[in-house]
Amino acid sequence: MVPIFLLFFFCFPFNAGARCFGSFKKLQLPAVGSESYAFDSHNVGPYTGLNDGRIVKYEGPEAGFVEFATTSANRSKEFCDGTDGTDPILTLICGRAIGMEINHKTGELYLVDANYGLMVVGSRGGLATQLAGGGDGERFDQVDALAIDPTTGAVYIGDVGTIFQKTKNMTEILLSGDTSGRLLKYDPKTKRLTVLLRGLAVANGVAVSKDGSFVLVSEYIECRITRYWLKGPKANTSEIFVELPGNPDNIQRTESGDFWVAVNIQKLYPKLTCFALGQRISANGQILDTLNFFAEYNTTYITEVHEHLGSLYLASVDTNFVVFRENSLLS
Repeated sequence: MVPIFLLFFFCFPFNAGARCFGSFKKLQLPAVGSESYAFDSHNVGPYTGLNDGRIVKYEGPEAGFVEFATTSANRSKEFCDGTDGTDPILTLICGRAIGMEINHKTGELYLVDANYGLMVVGSRGGLATQLAGGGDGERFDQVDALAIDPTTGAVYIGDVGTIFQKTKNMTEILLSGDTSGRLLKYDPKTKRLTVLLRGLAVANGVAVSKDGSFVLVSEYIECRITRYWLKGPKANTSEIFVELPGNPDNIQRTESGDFWVAVNIQKLYPKLTCFALGQRISANGQILDTLNFFAEYNTTYITEVHEHLGSLYLASVDTNFVVFRENSLLS
């Protein structure tokens, strides 16, 4: 009876309303490190970045994931392919694409690289072009996420701040109280990058509303999402959008205008343990659904819950596969 009890417990960690994800499938990646996903206007994908510097895209069950783009002109396949991304020198040489999204009007893939900042690559792939390395005369500290305004094409960027330059230890980060994170905006027309918000507690997820009236940014340490108004009577002001039961990562807008956010409930003692959830949130900040991913990831950290054509795709920088469930919203 003990295994049955444990399965039941982990199906609802810290949240009695969480549903189990259900049956799922896996797509094998050529390396570890998928932080986020993108799909193009032809529904090809997912596109994702890997720890070894490659940006790959899925071209079906026979071809699998194939190389699409890179971010470093110094990258060598022989030297970089298969590396784990833990060596900062190798990451500089090989590149490391993290957050990404495709502008469906232009076909361009916008991305943020850990060392090279904001970049873009055309629909045919190849070597990405750097657009910006910082904002308001300041260099990026550690860019992690981006989102494109569907109405203007403006790109919003989450810079987690200086904490990751000081430590990679997650317990130290969670206890640091760091508020050096920033939300930035890049205008492709003027090529200008500006800082919209400062003082964020690790800004590691960004999403723009369907009507372009506001942008959301995760505050990882504070377990919340902040809303910055772009239009209307509250324009250029911010407020707490929603408080969460754990630490949020990437935020992804759905076709209906809701949002999926990856949430990791982390217990620090007696050792760091993680329980991954996906929460669907309305444009008004109401939590509509909560999914539990223990069966898929055990205690592994997840970075994104991405809805595409009714299916859900889960990302984790610690795995070499993509977990997805077809027609997830129909059951």
